Amino acid sequence: MQPENSYDTLLKQAFDKLPKKSEGTDRFQMPRANVQPAGARTIIINFIDIANTFRREPDHMQKFILKELATSGEMQSGRLVVQGRFRPDVVDKKIELYAKEYVLCPDCNKPDTKFIKDDRFLFLKCEACGSKHPIKKV
Repeated sequence: MQPENSYDTLLKQAFDKLPKKSEGTDRFQMPRANVQPAGARTIIINFIDIANTFRREPDHMQKFILKELATSGEMQSGRLVVQGRFRPDVVDKKIELYAKEYVLCPDCNKPDTKFIKDDRFLFLKCEACGSKHPIKKV
């Protein structure tokens, strides 16, 4: 006969009190660009919203997107106006690439990161797991 507070009983009680893990729903959803063609230009209407979702400065993200698309552009009232016509899926791929390089933690893959400048170098510091990784300049 086992005592009432055996190890296995206590362990089972502890596991029963833990919250159940949610199935496959991430709290972070990759934002999609709202792209509108305008003649020889492409307008990313929700550009500021995407930058805010990533918790990044719009200027930094703009510089990256323009470099990746190999074109020029400018901010106009919260929207990014880009020279040239680009399909929405192309713009979304560049946004995902930006998130991979400058937003998501390489170790835990969470978006809880921020930029930290240490000396002359820029690092991606994860607030979730505490890791710190150097990042490339745009």
